[in-house]
Amino acid sequence: MTSRLSIGKIVKSNSHVDYVCQVYNVGEVEHVPEPNDYAFGAFVVIEVDTNGGPSHRLIGIIYNTLLMNPEFGNLGPRLSPRTDVEIFSPDYLAETATLVGVFAVGWLDAQGMPRQGVPPLAATVNCPVTRLEEEELRRFHTDAAGRVQLHYAPLLLNQNNALVAPLLLTVIDRLTGLFPDRRSQLAIMRNNLAWKNIVQPAG
Repeated sequence: MTSRLSIGKIVKSNSHVDYVCQVYNVGEVEHVPEPNDYAFGAFVVIEVDTNGGPSHRLIGIIYNTLLMNPEFGNLGPRLSPRTDVEIFSPDYLAETATLVGVFAVGWLDAQGMPRQGVPPLAATVNCPVTRLEEEELRRFHTDAAGRVQLHYAPLLLNQNNALVAPLLLTVIDRLTGLFPDRRSQLAIMRNNLAWKNIVQPAG
């Protein structure tokens, strides 16, 4: 299996399926992830530590971004330019962080077979988060009969989060590119979701 791009590490959870990942900064990894690597709707893998047991990897979708900046609200004069701070006070810069919210929507079992739904195991603090590759994304959304599947949609819709509807629309748009032969099926799903997104808030 090819090495996936490192995105960050888990630093917190809000529930069994809702995690917070801190994106790697300069100096933490060889290849620092680009903003497009952890964009809204990006799929990731959370490597779960099973203490020597069978490997277990959660599949998640990035749904939110938070920025941590200790300089916010600091109106005092800057004593040193940022380039000097990078050299003499690197710990200060390390306090800035980009955090992304990740909904776990499935997992890969010990044989690497994809499963959709609530994962049986939970991630722990410092579990590494990597990018899910295109072919893995295709396999995750293909059922045994070769049809496109989106069984985790009800799980997301029950999260009571305003970002879920646009998140699912983003996912469906991406799947349309991966499964051009299922374009009509995905278009129906997208239209139904878009209609509910308009009608339900109004009601």
